[in-house]
Amino acid sequence: MPDPGVDRRRVLAAAALGRNVDPPGPTPGKEEPLHAVAGMVLDVTPHMISVETAEGVTERLVIAPWVKAWRGGAVEPTNLPLGSKVIIQAVRGASVVEKIWGDVTRITGRILSITSEGSPGGRPKDQIVELDCGPHRGRRTIVVPYRASGRLRVRHPQFEQGYLFDAIGVREGGVSYAYLPATSQPAYRGGAVPDPPPAYGGTQSRISGTAVWSDGFDDDERGAAYPMLEPLDSGCEESGKSCVGLPYLALGSMLNVHNVCTGRAANVQIVACGCVSGGFCDRCVECGTSPRGRIVELSPASFVELGGDLIKGCFNVRIGLG
Repeated sequence: MPDPGVDRRRVLAAAALGRNVDPPGPTPGKEEPLHAVAGMVLDVTPHMISVETAEGVTERLVIAPWVKAWRGGAVEPTNLPLGSKVIIQAVRGASVVEKIWGDVTRITGRILSITSEGSPGGRPKDQIVELDCGPHRGRRTIVVPYRASGRLRVRHPQFEQGYLFDAIGVREGGVSYAYLPATSQPAYRGGAVPDPPPAYGGTQSRISGTAVWSDGFDDDERGAAYPMLEPLDSGCEESGKSCVGLPYLALGSMLNVHNVCTGRAANVQIVACGCVSGGFCDRCVECGTSPRGRIVELSPASFVELGGDLIKGCFNVRIGLG
């Protein structure tokens, strides 16, 4: 949950620094606006889907003929189980579905242990992985199904205690299953993030790097986690690490996030500490190759509305103060 005083912090900071108080949301562009709809599936036909949002509102959307859903793999929307949680990318006033992700989860952290016994369903070759997901998200136990292990190991060759792990999967029956690697694993152990370059990022008007998403936000929340928060302000002793020369900011600050791949941009408020993402000095190759380093971690709704694909997991980004 975001800090309830985040909005007030933003207003006070803008007044102190003589900035405009820019509202959150997309900035004007030529592209048709995208809308994220998150909720529980109530009904689905080949042409329509009904979902109940966290506020108890029923949304009914038209499914475009070419749309496939993702739930551990590509499926027909009609194969989504009733009661499953979906995130939908919609256009035309949030009435037409472009993409659907079912029960999607992202699993990001440092490996604490790996075992191969006791997998749900009696599948002994499945692996049970315990992760440290940072001071805000705690520990998490996940399952790497045997059929997905080869694909994950290709991009996570150091599959052992102490190394970083980042995967996309499905949460089902209270268990998180990892199916797709979300990144190429950094070669260093968790906590050994390389130092940033000598040039201080605060001198740049816009900074380039990687944007990722996390499921550590509320279902329909718009917002961002940022790695270089003032520790006293954020209450996080692990903040302030990144291999990018980022300026220190405070909770409530507004970032202008520009998706280099789609051209879409939005003002997104910093609502959480991104200390875990700051430990990844990797690249996004979604459209070309980004500079090293994750500079912003978005909520799924914000990521989708900027044109991101939750399965691809990242996009090349430029950020500035909104």
